[in-house]
Amino acid sequence: QLQACGGGLVQAGDSLRLSCAASGLAFSFYVMGWFRQAPGKEREFVATISRSGGRTYYADSVKGRFTISRDDAKNTVYLQMNSLKPEDTAVYSCAAGASVGSSTYYYTDNRYNFWGQGTEVTVSS
Repeated sequence: QLQACGGGLVQAGDSLRLSCAASGLAFSFYVMGWFRQAPGKEREFVATISRSGGRTYYADSVKGRFTISRDDAKNTVYLQMNSLKPEDTAVYSCAAGASVGSSTYYYTDNRYNFWGQGTEVTVSS
């Protein structure tokens, strides 16, 4: 089970940190990712982090503003979002994808096995 939290209503330029706590799975064996879905749009990839935490990958739209990290001791993945823009408004969901390799990451949703419920982020202009 994946439980995301940390969303809210903020103004453009503000920051938020999303958290996603995992339970019932061997967290350290999973690639973790964040996706988002804006109203009326398809779900899109945001960020991913490898099992080791040593490799990350971001969508171009968030690169340089968002940072994904993980704490395996807490079975938690984070998404630090800075310089938020109105176009970042969406429901953000975390996902876990099983991986053998410690340096692998996934940026397509079909590689993820488990999904959490979303947390809503609204950025006002």
